[in-house]
Amino acid sequence: MGIFLNPGNSGFQSAVRSDIYIDKTKLIQFTNGVLDTEQRFLCVSRPRRFGKSVTAKMLAAYYSCGCNSQSLFEKMDIGNDPSYRQELNRNNVIYMDIQWFRSVARGKGQLKNVVGYMQEQVIEELKQRYPDVLSSDGISSSLPEVLLRIYNALGDRFIIIIDEWDCLFREEKEDSGLQEAYIDFLRGMFKGQPAEEFVRLAYMTGILPVKKYGTQSALNNFDEYTMINPLILAEYVGFTEGEVRQLCRKYRMDFQEAKKWYDGYTFKRVRSVYSPSSVTRAMRNREFGNYWTETETYESLKFYMDMDLDGLKSALFQMLGGARCRIDTGTFQNDMTSIKSRDDVLTLLIHLGYLAYDSEKKAVFIPNEEIRQEFVRAVKTGRRGELARLVTASDQLLKDTLDLKLHSCVIERYAREA
Repeated sequence: MGIFLNPGNSGFQSAVRSDIYIDKTKLIQFTNGVLDTEQRFLCVSRPRRFGKSVTAKMLAAYYSCGCNSQSLFEKMDIGNDPSYRQELNRNNVIYMDIQWFRSVARGKGQLKNVVGYMQEQVIEELKQRYPDVLSSDGISSSLPEVLLRIYNALGDRFIIIIDEWDCLFREEKEDSGLQEAYIDFLRGMFKGQPAEEFVRLAYMTGILPVKKYGTQSALNNFDEYTMINPLILAEYVGFTEGEVRQLCRKYRMDFQEAKKWYDGYTFKRVRSVYSPSSVTRAMRNREFGNYWTETETYESLKFYMDMDLDGLKSALFQMLGGARCRIDTGTFQNDMTSIKSRDDVLTLLIHLGYLAYDSEKKAVFIPNEEIRQEFVRAVKTGRRGELARLVTASDQLLKDTLDLKLHSCVIERYAREA
């Protein structure tokens, strides 16, 4: 059992042992179905707090031959599937958390060479696993070449799981050289005939879809499942309405209040999807409220809302009032720097989880009360003074209206009693 090669199942065990764990293991039925097919290259993008890393750890725990996970999975939904035992802990798995590699490389002053650093670390573990194949001093520093060499010698193939795949695009936004080196690495891993040989399954997860160059994806052999169109994986995006109802019954919480605060993400196949981290915290704390933590994406929210793009201010104010705005999501380049229009900003905010998207009406909207509060906070602390004044005036108008209605109700009640 290694760190990157055939990792253990402790990460997934921690999730299962938590107070609240929602069984999403039927996703494994889907991934088993695409093993060794043309559809085995998957990129699943979700906002923060939507369980991306837990899913990646679940797949590693299930597939990796570095551990025994039978007791973890046999009583879960996947345990009833015919494919369950065929692949359980029978695969060589490479698990790479790009956020972790970036943090360590930066700490060592090697951020510029983070792509080389992460390949070096995985190759070191491969040398221990395959000493006869990788014993010479002239072993390549390219991970794709090393994996191809192993396959040619022994026929061993790999399941490759990459968590936070887009980290370098989000956190090193201005370093185009680093990004190009990283894209070249991913192409070497997943595109062309060599990848056809040594990859049984590729599963990448992050916030953004795969980077575009012009109108073409950098990895156009990947099937993408996004917040704009999660397709058949919609039920795995967050918590479903049925799952939240069960949690509300268990924790004796008001379901309608949970819906008001955390629902609003909607897809063709699943009409109500809830923010899982926020629901979990509300249940555990026995209190509804804003659990959307301040992360780098919140700073991005303020930054992009302050951009002087035609129609953006009007769209934001309309949505704060409950309206929906039609957009074209097709121009977005799937990064945080190539922003050229109002629609690019709004599309980015869909991927970050700050907006929901109605694919049938091609419109965006603020999904729930929790996110609305984040928008109001970002507006009031941002540079758009005129928008902040409008929001403040709108809030005061709402308060005055409610106070007036309450006052009128009290007068009417006393009049009836008199």
